[in-house]
Amino acid sequence: MNPIKLKMMLQAFFNEDIGSGDVTSLSIFEPGAVAQGVLTAKSSGVVSGVSIIKEGYRLLSQDIAVETLISDGEVVEAGQNLAVVKGPVQSVLTGERVLLNLFQRMSGIATTTYEAVQRLNSSKTKICDTRKTTPGLRMLEKYAVKCGGGHNHRIGLYDGVMIKDNHIAFCGSITKAVERARQHAGHMVKIEVETETKEQVIEAVEAGADVIMFDNRKSEEVAAFVDLVPHHIITEASGGIQLEDLPLYRHTGVDYISLGFLTHSYRAMDISFNLKEGVKSECY
Repeated sequence: MNPIKLKMMLQAFFNEDIGSGDVTSLSIFEPGAVAQGVLTAKSSGVVSGVSIIKEGYRLLSQDIAVETLISDGEVVEAGQNLAVVKGPVQSVLTGERVLLNLFQRMSGIATTTYEAVQRLNSSKTKICDTRKTTPGLRMLEKYAVKCGGGHNHRIGLYDGVMIKDNHIAFCGSITKAVERARQHAGHMVKIEVETETKEQVIEAVEAGADVIMFDNRKSEEVAAFVDLVPHHIITEASGGIQLEDLPLYRHTGVDYISLGFLTHSYRAMDISFNLKEGVKSECY
């Protein structure tokens, strides 16, 4: 993750939540009160976002120490402690919800991705994400996919050409669309073409596409389309593929399967944060 961008994101999230101040913590606790808390997994899964906890608390107070007990990408069990946080209780509790929200969601995405990779169980085909991410959180969500053993598709509209059905329909043909994209994007940018029929696959190959996607195709269709594509062209299956469908695609020979549900239909991991008693002074 980009550390500068992460810092800016966390500052914006804190500004939204804290506003002019955490009136609850400021009202109840003395400034010198110090607390220690533990983050604990209440369900099993793959964690992602450990650095979020560290960086977030560093922004709130230099006096907060975070001891991480696991690393991103680790499989954890329910009841396992993930990190220990110690510092001024006002700051510890002020940052709790924002950081826990991010940690739970990123770990949920990593866990969903891990399950998809395990269900597919292929040494050839890789699982990747899509642009169906939460606006403003794409960097974190795509990082979480990688923590779960998946791969990233293009990050945005700027780092890859993806010619879809609407582009083809308005341009007139796959051949014309690829030619125009190649002239504009240059040799450093890959061009992907979305296809649905055998004829479109053949046209995309002849047009010189770098990546060919088979959109909303069943596993047997994907296997047949892969045979039409030379080995130097990357292949991808996408659209309508659910977790339970993945074993059907195991031996199709496709290079990637992109799954939107990794970042839009995951279940956040259940993680709790509980304080022990104050270690320096009591609340008044």
